[in-house]
Amino acid sequence: MVVLQQDNYYRDFPTLSFEERVQLNFDHPDSMDTALMAEHVRRLRAGEAIQRPTYDFANYRRLNETVEIPPRFGIIVEGILIFENQALRDLMDIKIFVDTDADLRFIRRLVRDIRERGRTMEMVVAQYMATVRPMHMEFVEPSKRYADVIIPEGGHNEVGIDLVIQKIKSLVPREGN
Repeated sequence: MVVLQQDNYYRDFPTLSFEERVQLNFDHPDSMDTALMAEHVRRLRAGEAIQRPTYDFANYRRLNETVEIPPRFGIIVEGILIFENQALRDLMDIKIFVDTDADLRFIRRLVRDIRERGRTMEMVVAQYMATVRPMHMEFVEPSKRYADVIIPEGGHNEVGIDLVIQKIKSLVPREGN
């Protein structure tokens, strides 16, 4: 399997200062290079390797370094805005929306952004109120309607996860076929 994380596909704004980049709305679909992500999914599906971008969250910049991703039978496209774009949705065989309560999403984001992205609690709370929550309500929540399966309770819904596993197994070619 190949996992493509949408977080690697943020647009770069090299002409803006750090202070200006901090003020950008990175929770709006326009902050994503979705066309590049869709092209990478197309190429992987066609059996071609890709050069996946790398994003530096501490500096709000896309790095020059890329990661070569070889094609595999299965491609998992992961991200909160992946169902917002029809071209990307059309490349997916199964669309799964993992639904998690807002308080848990916020706590996970708070912990991640402080530990991994060099943010302060005040920065995370301010961003959540200014852009994360409004963009979730405008783009993420409505995109659920495009999912084939909605799994409530995040990763703790064993029945939902078992159903998805069975569907994926049905798509995997069996040896000798």
